[in-house]
Amino acid sequence: MPLPFIIGGLAAAAALGGIGSSIHGGVKMKKANDTMKMAEKRQKRAIVNLEKRNRETAAMMDRIGEQELSILQSFGEFTDLIEKIQNRPVFKTYQKEGIKLPKYQGEELKKISTGAGILIGGLGGAAIGTAGGFAAAGATTSAVMALGTASTGTAIASLSGVAATHATLAALGGGAIAAGGGGMALGTAVLGGATLGIGLLVGGVIFNVTGSKLSDKADEAYQQAKKTEMESNKIISYFNFLCASASVFESNLKKVNDEYKKRFKILNDIVNADRKTEWNEFNESEQLLTENLIMLVGLLYKMCQIKLVLKSDKEDGINTVNKKEINQNTRDVDFVLQNLDTVKE
Repeated sequence: MPLPFIIGGLAAAAALGGIGSSIHGGVKMKKANDTMKMAEKRQKRAIVNLEKRNRETAAMMDRIGEQELSILQSFGEFTDLIEKIQNRPVFKTYQKEGIKLPKYQGEELKKISTGAGILIGGLGGAAIGTAGGFAAAGATTSAVMALGTASTGTAIASLSGVAATHATLAALGGGAIAAGGGGMALGTAVLGGATLGIGLLVGGVIFNVTGSKLSDKADEAYQQAKKTEMESNKIISYFNFLCASASVFESNLKKVNDEYKKRFKILNDIVNADRKTEWNEFNESEQLLTENLIMLVGLLYKMCQIKLVLKSDKEDGINTVNKKEINQNTRDVDFVLQNLDTVKE
């Protein structure tokens, strides 16, 4: 075969090979591009779903935290009422059927009421999830800490509004949920400021999700997106469990508080409207009413001590919903409410 034909044939073959390589390269590029788009879409969807459930959980936990603080604050008015009753008996610790409620201690209830009032005063300007953080750590603990000392050495009780709320969050320290090990700075970093308490309800694992970014390599990006999705689903599942348990607790808290407010109004009328301030002037029904009211306050006090969330021992671990105490509380509430106006120590 003449040389020109051979060279021409080789050139044609080379051209075809180049076209083939280009086509193959183009297919690879399209595939990589599609993979990146899929990874990005998957990653965004996972984060959006997580943020949505986070906001819903924050709203529920905030509602519970605000309710608990409101109840604790009301103890000041309750104490003032009880202190007007002269020659009243010592109201002892209630202990029956495995249920133990604290005895009446007026001074302690007044302090807690003051602390709760300080925190309520700061909630208006606080981030979403702050009140939920108090509920998670136990609102009673938070109220007590509000009377402590801030890191600056200033008495928190002397602060006001948001400053007092923030100082209490920081004072709760590494062992509590609301502030976690990193104080306020760590709390506000979660999910773009949503928020002080709620992100830390989950534990360090949430940072593995919110801090992850897609890599430049398509395969790596897709694997990372899958990991983000898996972690997000795990946290969403945790939020679902927390909300279900918190909903039970919230229902119980409302039932007990409704009974408390109803009886408080009656006793308030007896003492302030009818001006009965001598225990011996109280008839049996009025004495029983007072004793039941003391019992309800003890139950509410105990409920506000419950940590709805238990902090993980691992820095990047997921926290635990305190299902055991929430279930025990349900049994306590059922027994106490069923025996109101009949139980007498």
